[in-house]
Amino acid sequence: VRELADALRSDPELGTAIHHWHRVPAREASWAELPERLDPRLRTLLVERGQERLYSHQARAVELALAGRDVLTATPTASGKTLGFVLPVLQRLLETDGASRSIFLYPTKALSQDQSAHLNALIEALGEPWHSYTYDGDTPPSVRRTLRDHGHVLLTNPWMLHAGILPNHGKWSELFCGLETIVIDEVHTLSGVFGSSVAGVLRRLVRIAEHYGSRPRFLLSSATIRDPAEFGRALIGRDVEVVAEDGSPAGEKVFAVHNPPVLDPVAGLRANALEEARRLAHRLCGPSHQAIFFCNRRTAVEVLTRYLKEAAPALGLEPDEVRGYRGGYLPLLRREIEDGLRRGEVKVVVTTNALE
Repeated sequence: VRELADALRSDPELGTAIHHWHRVPAREASWAELPERLDPRLRTLLVERGQERLYSHQARAVELALAGRDVLTATPTASGKTLGFVLPVLQRLLETDGASRSIFLYPTKALSQDQSAHLNALIEALGEPWHSYTYDGDTPPSVRRTLRDHGHVLLTNPWMLHAGILPNHGKWSELFCGLETIVIDEVHTLSGVFGSSVAGVLRRLVRIAEHYGSRPRFLLSSATIRDPAEFGRALIGRDVEVVAEDGSPAGEKVFAVHNPPVLDPVAGLRANALEEARRLAHRLCGPSHQAIFFCNRRTAVEVLTRYLKEAAPALGLEPDEVRGYRGGYLPLLRREIEDGLRRGEVKVVVTTNALE
């Protein structure tokens, strides 16, 4: 990161367009022992995966969830929030011999697919015959039937919950009768009118669950937000226990604010943002690391992807190592790009917030 930052600072053209630098120093981890109530099979699995301890915020979130509380974990991205809600769900499945049911809500398909792979790997390692799968517009009909009848963990999004599950709750009676946990990831994205709509759907979800005799708890996760307790209360209609002190380690981060140069001072016209991103790519992209370009329009994704594929040889890359990603791509293509990112085979991805 420092090498990239130094290269940008010293660039005679690009460097002058960067108007502000901000550095966040590295941070050491704050550790906690595994909660005593955790099932020995889960403790063994964590130890085998090299996790003899948890970060302090993970342990706190797990302890509160195991006590049956509604919990909102509000710590930065990549701080390990997922484990804070996955462990309580797996714990309840072990305690109830597979009778417990859970719904996981994610804002995007990409995130639900990524978390599904992570969760299924843990279930497979436990050797239990539990069914966990993503339910969205790409889910095959045969899998939908299995989820309705035997799904232990359902991963979906607010729209599919509203339009596909709640109106047909009679078909999902097995899910609602055993529903114990509702997980909502990235709740900071549920703001404004959209957040208000989701809040209404969640109240409807709770009423239907109560009709079938269950009273599920909520486990929420969010990036850092202002007043998480009030936010959580507005979203689910109940008080939440907030876990906001981040115990995870973090590497150094460097932020640079780039302002495209002025082309016409009279008109106030600045250089095109995509052209500037194209120029920045020659400093920021390379074979030894990965880079993500976020665009706010699908057309911008396609244009910048084409630019960078054409420039791939000059960047030390193969054209196939540069990929675009957006809504509208076929499911298999999206999964291929996501897998390539995880394996490090995709070096540059240009995307909308569909990948966020």
